[in-house]
Amino acid sequence: MTIAPGHERHDALQYQAMRDIVERMQFDVPGKLEITKEGIVHDMMSPGGPHELTAARISRRLEKVMPDGLLAHTGTPDVEDPYEGVMRHPDIMVIAEADMEVEGAFDPGTLIAAVEVVSRSNPDNDWVGKMRDYPLLGIPLYVLFDPRTGEGAVLSDIHPTPNGPRYATRKDFVYGEDVTIGEWTISTQNLPRYR
Repeated sequence: MTIAPGHERHDALQYQAMRDIVERMQFDVPGKLEITKEGIVHDMMSPGGPHELTAARISRRLEKVMPDGLLAHTGTPDVEDPYEGVMRHPDIMVIAEADMEVEGAFDPGTLIAAVEVVSRSNPDNDWVGKMRDYPLLGIPLYVLFDPRTGEGAVLSDIHPTPNGPRYATRKDFVYGEDVTIGEWTISTQNLPRYR
């Protein structure tokens, strides 16, 4: 749900006002608040067991095949580009440990991939909003795992369009298949589904 409408391009004052709102409200409301090109988005539900278990299994599987020095990080902070007026929080961020040694939000340009487990309560945030915002932030790979359907997609190859940067390549997969994320292939066996 978008709770603060935005404009085509956020100016610095407008973005800072939204950032201040998010900081004040984040711990007093259930769920997660993020700033998008359209304003503040509130995912009302806190992630439940299947969502969190999916993120944990994907993170572990990635870290088993990635080299030392890279993490499939599931914690905080957010990734933020104040110039674009976007602050997002991927469920999993594939990032070098050295790029995590910063105060405040991560630079989205340092992410190798953003991985999302699609929310049961607000799937359009993952399938529409983040599909628009992640290429804008320069995140080269965006991977979605959807426990509602047992399917997902790997998006890559950012290219310019009249509506802004978009991913040019989409590779769909179904749970049970192996999926390649960048240079690494992991299993999607035994990922939980929403009931």
